[in-house]
Amino acid sequence: MIRYIFFGGCTTLVNLISFTVLRYVGVNLNLANFISIVLAILFAYIVNSKYVFEDSCETLRDHIRPFIRFIGARIVTMIIEMIGVPFLVETVGLPDLAGKILTNIIVLILNYVFSRFFVFTSRDRKKRNDEP
Repeated sequence: MIRYIFFGGCTTLVNLISFTVLRYVGVNLNLANFISIVLAILFAYIVNSKYVFEDSCETLRDHIRPFIRFIGARIVTMIIEMIGVPFLVETVGLPDLAGKILTNIIVLILNYVFSRFFVFTSRDRKKRNDEP
């Protein structure tokens, strides 16, 4: 859990920093939000697979199934973020970064649940670890 929190924080930083930089250079709110989410998703898969859930995928082919599940789960939370940020910024009136941070708290919790119980399941890790 500590590793997830640490790397979840790193993923959140990738998301927030890329979002802030994109907004600073004048990229539209929704496009900046989308790009920052995609960058965070790619970063998150790498660190979650290797360091958090210690997935034992050795080849590119081994990564296909968990990557597809990971992307599926992240699409759900991306939709939440794509709706949540504009809602909090444009409707509620929060500053861009405040809306992004609040939405990311919900997304971080959901991402852990999805990754732990759907993507990097202990059953899959055990099965791979038992193989010669």
